[in-house]
Amino acid sequence: QVHLEESGGGLVQAGGSLRLSCTASGDIFKVNDMAWYRQAPENERDLVATIARDGSTNYADSVKGRFTISRDNAKNMLYLQMNSLAPEDTATYYCNAEVQVNRNYEFNCWGQGTQVTVSS
Repeated sequence: QVHLEESGGGLVQAGGSLRLSCTASGDIFKVNDMAWYRQAPENERDLVATIARDGSTNYADSVKGRFTISRDNAKNMLYLQMNSLAPEDTATYYCNAEVQVNRNYEFNCWGQGTQVTVSS
C-alpha cells in the first residue's frame, strides 16, 4: 500500500558530496519517524541518522558533522546531505519510515536502496 523510493546515489571521489532523497507514496495518513540506514556487502545494516516529525535528529558517530538528515512533511520526503565523503561510506543506503495508513494503524516501511560508491 505504501511505497518508499530512494534516489541520488552514484559515484563520487573522496571529499565530495551527494544528496540522497526518499519519497513516500501511497495511501498515507501520516509519516512519523524516518531514518537512513546503510549496508556494505557482507555487513549488517547500520543506522545512519534518524529524524522525528518535529525535526529532532540523531546521527551515528561515524557521520556526525558530515551528514545532515532533513524532511519535508508536506511532500512526504526525506533527504540526506552527505559531505566530506570517504571510501568507508560506500554502501547501499536505505530509507526507512513509520507510516500511518489510518488513525489506528502504523507500520514500518523500507525502500529498495540506492548505491553510494566513494573512490579514493
